[in-house]
Amino acid sequence: MANSRRRTTVDPIRDIPRYLGIFRSFVGTRMYLVFGLGVLAALAEGIGIVMLLPLVQSLDGLGADAATGFGAWLARALDGLGIGGSTLAILLLIAAFFLLKGVFLFLAYGYTAYLKGRLLRELKGRLYDAYSRMRLEHYVSRDTGHFVNVLNKQTQDFMVAFEAMINLGKSLVMVAVYFIAAFIVAWRFGVMAIIVGVMLFAAFYKLNIYVRELSRRNAEEAGVLSKLVIQSLHAYKYLTATAQGATVRKETLSSIRRLTGQFIRMEVAKAFTKAVREPLTVIAILLILMVQMIWLQQPVAPILVSILLFYRGLSGILQLQHHWQSALAKVGGVEMVHDEFRIQAQQREPDGDEEIGPLAQGIELRDVHFAYSDDQADVLDGVSLVIPAQSSVALVGESGSGKSTLVDLLTLMLRPRRGQVLIDGTPGDTVRLSSWRTQIGFVSQETVVFDDTIANNICLWQGDIKKDPFLFERVREAARQAHIAHVIESLPEGYGTLVGDRGVRLSGGQRQRLFLARELFKRPNLLILDEATSALDSDSEQAIQRSIDALRGKMTIIMIAHRLATIRNVDKVFVLDKGRLVEEGSYDALRDNNESRFARMVAMQRL
Repeated sequence: MANSRRRTTVDPIRDIPRYLGIFRSFVGTRMYLVFGLGVLAALAEGIGIVMLLPLVQSLDGLGADAATGFGAWLARALDGLGIGGSTLAILLLIAAFFLLKGVFLFLAYGYTAYLKGRLLRELKGRLYDAYSRMRLEHYVSRDTGHFVNVLNKQTQDFMVAFEAMINLGKSLVMVAVYFIAAFIVAWRFGVMAIIVGVMLFAAFYKLNIYVRELSRRNAEEAGVLSKLVIQSLHAYKYLTATAQGATVRKETLSSIRRLTGQFIRMEVAKAFTKAVREPLTVIAILLILMVQMIWLQQPVAPILVSILLFYRGLSGILQLQHHWQSALAKVGGVEMVHDEFRIQAQQREPDGDEEIGPLAQGIELRDVHFAYSDDQADVLDGVSLVIPAQSSVALVGESGSGKSTLVDLLTLMLRPRRGQVLIDGTPGDTVRLSSWRTQIGFVSQETVVFDDTIANNICLWQGDIKKDPFLFERVREAARQAHIAHVIESLPEGYGTLVGDRGVRLSGGQRQRLFLARELFKRPNLLILDEATSALDSDSEQAIQRSIDALRGKMTIIMIAHRLATIRNVDKVFVLDKGRLVEEGSYDALRDNNESRFARMVAMQRL
């Protein structure tokens, strides 16, 4: 909050270079090419308008000899080209310059469209990659709504702000060209035009600060709303069945009201700018015209041409205000996305350089200590154990004893505060993560099912089973091992059946078996089963247990289980209590030891 308050005091005008720097970091210096095209378009239009001067001079009764100043120079230049006396030639020349302006503007708008698409692709792609590499501790510290909001809504606002800033820069160089031309044609008129233009832009200063603050609040509130919507949809069944949706609805509608209120206020501010643009321009022109003609007694011809240039310039200044206000209305998204990249760079998961081959020796923990934060007690306290390759082990203990944390250390999702995790003798902090994690299959209590076909859920989009018989056979084999093939093949669409969001069209047990089939399809060297059969009926549990038993000796298996009957056939049992390893041994040896904690656990379950 302190940082937010500090940022609101910064002058929006002085922040323009900072915002340009942010945009440049994504699209490079080529963004300035649009400004160059804007200069060329303004020059073409400015020259076309200035070419009206000889025509107006002739209406004012001034020929090339009677004209003075810039008008005289232009008349002599046209005479030198042989078209000074030809009204048709001058009109055609004016038309040519305006056509040239159209060409340059088309190029500018087209290139801006290309840059917008390139920017959006860069933002979303780089953010997605950053999220896929962030530390687990950071992920669990933020809600899903935050990540969805930044990746979808705020990147879109970032792109809109970029377009507005590009238009701002383009309008700025065009305004400069118009005023310079007006200054050349009638310098007194040009000086007054510049003064009035600066005064008009300065008049909107406070409004710009207000719009930027609304934008920041809007970006933050969009994250709150995204979080509430995601949580409401995930909890839809529970909230509906228990009639507790009213409270969540009230909070969600409050967020919507705040979000739309901020949006309305920003739109009113933009509407005000649009509404006063033309009246202010016309009034300013009339005032300066009165000064020029009544008090300064200036010729009419250069004044009339300057009026056109000044009108374009003053309209451009108010257009500058419109573009700047549009950018400020979305600047909350720019700042949030920029901050998110900075935070993700700090929270990136550390990776090692050492590639490791298939697990051959085993995994070892040496005096491992771990705490989720410095002000919390250790979740694991001095744990040392060895898991030989191709063995099967079980981690048991009461809830909160550290089993899941230990597994996260084995996958290198977490790093110990003290001690070492070694993979085939290689310290975990030196291991290239991809070389280790591609060997791991992980079936957790929370099923991971994608809103796609059953086949794609098993093979994770490795190909089309209709075109690849070998892939189809691998998918079917994994389904048979997970004892879900008979269910799949009884469905009208078979392996092409869509399962819905998070597998909503499947039962809990079917989702769990589909999850298991995916991991078996992967053919891992290490299979981690975290209460993998907890959602299954007894028959399915026993069938899957037989499949797991059949894998013994072919891969390393680590099981977390509360139902101790599911771990009878493992090679070794590790018993954890309050973060410490208190017992280890075979299932039978620990069960038959009346003094052991494991024996008491077995007795409580009457096994």
